[in-house]
Amino acid sequence: MIGYLVRRLLQSILILIGVSIVTYALLYVLPADPARQIAGRSATAETVANIREQLGLNDPFIVQYWRYFLGLLHGDFGRSYLQRTEVADLVAARLPATLLLMLGAIVCELAMGLTMGLVAALRRGTNTDQGLMVVSFVGVSAPQFVTGLLLLYVFAVRLGWFPIGGYGTFSHLVLPSLTLGVLGAGWYSRMMRSSMIDVLRQDYIRTARAKGLKRFVVVFRHALPNAILPVIAMIGIDIGLFMSGIVVVESVFGWPGIGQLAWQAIQRVDIPIIMGVTLVSAIAIVLGNLLADVVAPFIDPRIKLR
Repeated sequence: MIGYLVRRLLQSILILIGVSIVTYALLYVLPADPARQIAGRSATAETVANIREQLGLNDPFIVQYWRYFLGLLHGDFGRSYLQRTEVADLVAARLPATLLLMLGAIVCELAMGLTMGLVAALRRGTNTDQGLMVVSFVGVSAPQFVTGLLLLYVFAVRLGWFPIGGYGTFSHLVLPSLTLGVLGAGWYSRMMRSSMIDVLRQDYIRTARAKGLKRFVVVFRHALPNAILPVIAMIGIDIGLFMSGIVVVESVFGWPGIGQLAWQAIQRVDIPIIMGVTLVSAIAIVLGNLLADVVAPFIDPRIKLR
């Protein structure tokens, strides 16, 4: 296990370096000028040139990236061009809200998706199965902003059960988590159904049934642990996606996460913030996948980490 973790961590470091290089290169070739954004539209060409020189934007790509990379080695993510604040501080201030929303969304999508997938698999070919798969298809297909606005209208405006937006209490968390959970539940239910059907066809399941074991024991003790393995891998991916890919939901509900921070930085070409959020998201994806790989052997001992 230790050797495997060391190898994976080394691979992760290389992946993160690669992500930083690619992202920095893409931002370097952008036609937008960060200096112009900082100076304002009415600034003179001389003012813009001075700002570019102060920020080191006139240096070649290799020089700029190497300077940024050396800062990363010391834990320095740079300083926001427009907010004049350390990027690490900005991300750290938004991170708790994003982590809370990520946790709520994963709980919602697993609760809904696994339940629908399990029921559909156990009632394969029935109206229940078809109905649940239609619901999952609608959940996957519906745009997040449509789902979010619909939930807001029904449960916040009409019924008044939850606040329209904001952050700070459990009631603020419910609707954004459900909005994200509906989309994820659709994917999880379809995957869970497919995986469960495949497992239920295995010989050891037939043997367990032949021994007279109760259906509950066969399903939840023998079939479910094996059927849930693909789902665990998806959770690792979702961790990274929820770190930065929930800009729409954060905007609809006024949620102060790093996704909204990244979107604001993109509009203003604030390169240090964009780089910081990208790297934090990449770290989350890498750690999420690593966690999924480490947990899998505890669920299925046949899996060996190599």
